[in-house]
Amino acid sequence: MRIIFMGTPEFAVASLAALLDAGNNIIAVVTAPDKPAGRGRKLHQSAVKEYALTMGLPVLQPEKLRNPNFLAELRALQADLQVVVAFRMLPEVVWDMPPHGTVNLHASLLPHYRGAAPINHAIINGETESGVTTFLLQHEIDTGHILFAESVPIDQEDTAGDLHDRLMAVGAKLLVRTVNAIASGTVKPIPQTQLSGCIELRHAPKIFKEDCLIDWHRPVVAVHNLIRGLSPYPTAYTLLGGKTLKVFEAEKTATVPQHKPGTPYSDGKSFLKFACVDGYITVKTLQLEGKKRMDVSEFLKGYRF
Repeated sequence: MRIIFMGTPEFAVASLAALLDAGNNIIAVVTAPDKPAGRGRKLHQSAVKEYALTMGLPVLQPEKLRNPNFLAELRALQADLQVVVAFRMLPEVVWDMPPHGTVNLHASLLPHYRGAAPINHAIINGETESGVTTFLLQHEIDTGHILFAESVPIDQEDTAGDLHDRLMAVGAKLLVRTVNAIASGTVKPIPQTQLSGCIELRHAPKIFKEDCLIDWHRPVVAVHNLIRGLSPYPTAYTLLGGKTLKVFEAEKTATVPQHKPGTPYSDGKSFLKFACVDGYITVKTLQLEGKKRMDVSEFLKGYRF
């Protein structure tokens, strides 16, 4: 089959590489336009573009997916199938173009955790299992017929970064399996309505800065899950001495606290704790506003409460 691949971040690179390694005919790659980044504001290429260029693949970078020139380029490529991994929403004129439709790889076990941040929300909610799903795109986001799915366990200390890396690898293999099944005509799409039934679906909306602020009046387990679910990005934070303190790694202790929720507690040398309503969060790795990321012992050498 003639396949067009669409994706932007590192998560998508693993899938593109797996499809190529399996011998699939990737005729073009669609990714985000180059964007200025860093202090010098130099143009930065997406991870997918960088990889595609090393493999000699044609790259399209439309500003707008409804642009007539871009649509004409897509039609001229005469793709049999489009594959989407970690890309933006596609208009119907794009996803409905190939005869075999457009397949999307989603980092959750659909129909649960539809939305922009499934990995983060799964850990924030204390889930013990996540997974990846391939499905056919249709009008409503993440609601298309399911093709294949594979579950992945979540350890109680896993961060969003840990889960991201595991799902990236498992998802790449699942996508190859999906494309092979489509090519052989053996795939049997399953409507998500058959799976959702009367269950209450869990969602994964986009995460904003205000969602990352730690509420120390919550149970220690919930706070710990928030820190794990936002690490390494976009990162949970609190305030210390009037400055933003990002928390990347932490441990939880369930006990009767001797301090009010949110109170920092430290020996000034080796530990920094914050009180919750039913225990303490011990910070391990952090970053104070204006400083670099560091472990807590290094931080305490230069900080005075």
